[in-house]
Amino acid sequence: MELKNLFSPMNIGSCVIPNRTVVPAMVANMCPDNGKASEQYIRYHEEKAKGGWGLIITEDYRINPNAGGYPHIGGLWSEEQIPSHKKLTDTIHQYDSKIFCQIYHAGRQATHHVNGGVQPVSCSPIPDPWNKEIPHELTVDEIHGLVRDFGVTAGNAKKAGFDGIEIHAAHGYLIHEFLSANCNHRIDEYGGTYINRVRFLKEIMAACREAVGADFPIMVRVSAEENSEGGRKFHETRQILLDLQEWGADAIHLSNGMYGVVSSLGIVASHYQHHGWNQDFAAEAKKFLDIPVVTVGRISEPFMAEDIIASGKADFIAMGRESLTDPHWPEKAREGRHNDIRHCIGCLQGCTASTYQGVPLYCAVNPELGHEFEYDYSPAAQPKLVYIAGAGVAGMEAARAAAIKGHTVELFEASGTVGGQFVSAAYPPYKGDYAGYTAWLYREIKKYDNIHLHLNTPLTAEMAIAAKPDKVIAATGAKPIVPKVPGIDGDNVVIAEDALLGKKDCGMRVLVAGGGMIGTETAAYLAMQCKAEVAVIEMREDIALDMETGMRDDMRHLLSRLFVKIMCNTSIAGVTNEGALIKQGGKIQLYPCDTVVIAIGTRADNALAEELKAAGLDVTVVGDAIKARQITQASREGFVAGLNV
Repeated sequence: MELKNLFSPMNIGSCVIPNRTVVPAMVANMCPDNGKASEQYIRYHEEKAKGGWGLIITEDYRINPNAGGYPHIGGLWSEEQIPSHKKLTDTIHQYDSKIFCQIYHAGRQATHHVNGGVQPVSCSPIPDPWNKEIPHELTVDEIHGLVRDFGVTAGNAKKAGFDGIEIHAAHGYLIHEFLSANCNHRIDEYGGTYINRVRFLKEIMAACREAVGADFPIMVRVSAEENSEGGRKFHETRQILLDLQEWGADAIHLSNGMYGVVSSLGIVASHYQHHGWNQDFAAEAKKFLDIPVVTVGRISEPFMAEDIIASGKADFIAMGRESLTDPHWPEKAREGRHNDIRHCIGCLQGCTASTYQGVPLYCAVNPELGHEFEYDYSPAAQPKLVYIAGAGVAGMEAARAAAIKGHTVELFEASGTVGGQFVSAAYPPYKGDYAGYTAWLYREIKKYDNIHLHLNTPLTAEMAIAAKPDKVIAATGAKPIVPKVPGIDGDNVVIAEDALLGKKDCGMRVLVAGGGMIGTETAAYLAMQCKAEVAVIEMREDIALDMETGMRDDMRHLLSRLFVKIMCNTSIAGVTNEGALIKQGGKIQLYPCDTVVIAIGTRADNALAEELKAAGLDVTVVGDAIKARQITQASREGFVAGLNV
């Protein structure tokens, strides 16, 4: 299939967008100086412009100092902020990309910790499900003041050189709250009926249009449905979209959801949601709108994006996390280098987690994200010999980075394949995309003539000492923790990773010891793929506590659908031929089962590193060999170690 539609130009208002690929707004948290654009922030966006994205939409800019939901997001409420953002737009305009400024007020989806110490505000005093602070109910005069703030910010965005603005009326932020009968319980002119609930947005549209003039593009982002209990459905959203067109919107950006719902229905859908999940809403909107419609939602493959445009379901394709994992996605797609594209796996470990943590945006599978302003990729003045122990994620990222710098890399892997423990991460339900990252890394290291991969060859201390490499990177990972209880060495005991990889038939009755992410995902896999009767025991009071909150809820729902039995405050006390001995409330009892799967956790395997350090070699330890953690740390530490050899 040719990508002739995806890479054709189209107007949004008076602005010609060179192709149909869009970077939607994502919280970057890179503007710590009172909303001014930092060098990190500018370089982060510039990398996307280099990569050929047609339209870049910045993160939600605050309309006043207290309007933010995150500590270090941009702002344009003051003319003092304009020069730094003018530097951003000037930088982007060196390329073919266009750039819009998204403007917003977080409303109740904020806390006093991040918005200047003041109480969050909303249309009604209903707390946000996540932040849980009861908001101040805005007075009519305060509402009028916020309308003016939106107009001022829109005007400043134009002065800063942006090609257009996007008004954020989605995702449960303040405008969305006014629109929603689930959030808005006012009985004055801003609530009670549809015409009153949309009044705030209508007035904001008018204020922004007056500030920017008739020929400056205004796009509006709207959630097609709220996906909350009693929330708005598309029937009412349809009328909102028709009204926005009548009020002068130049395009609609049709997203979905709001914060506080499960990850599969959230605005940043996890791997629990299918690809392209919003496109049918866009297709419906296209039937009655005369202005362009942007769709978004786990769209990653070039041919999928092309088909959406070619079939008339949408005019533009927004791919937020794809632009994080691979800022050069459009360039690679246009050139037909589809296998060179690094795809998002839907893990939420960086793109969403960074917002909770109040730190700059990062990505589990792209360790370069957010560091565009500081990394030096120029060849090393003196190429070195680098030995790497372990070809998991950390080891392959280290090899890739070292090869970029021109070093000679000898990559040793004890097993017959690359990927380490991350190979089994793709086996649980909904996680098939995880294999894509391992496959991409493998293709990357095979591109370099200066990377020599040695499978079935564990690096030993004797080998390294004899070769005397300039650098050794120990990416030896972690080993499973096996509890020291009677019978644990029996034939009816298997490690979770081996169960996932099909190294042993677990039978029809399985007990999984350990209710963290690995244990619950293994239980779901066995219950779904093997149709086994599965139970999970967990020492703590709840399961999957090491998962993101929304994803934990999705996991609970999945286990419930698969009839997996959950027993918390329960530990493994032993194993017999009849099953597991479990300890509950101080009492030990037999739980009959065919197999006991151990998923209690892992412990760093760094014996080789200690031996090599003692021998005087220059050693850097990365990933789980330091401490068992997540893929985010493995990819980042490996890449940094390789780049800084």
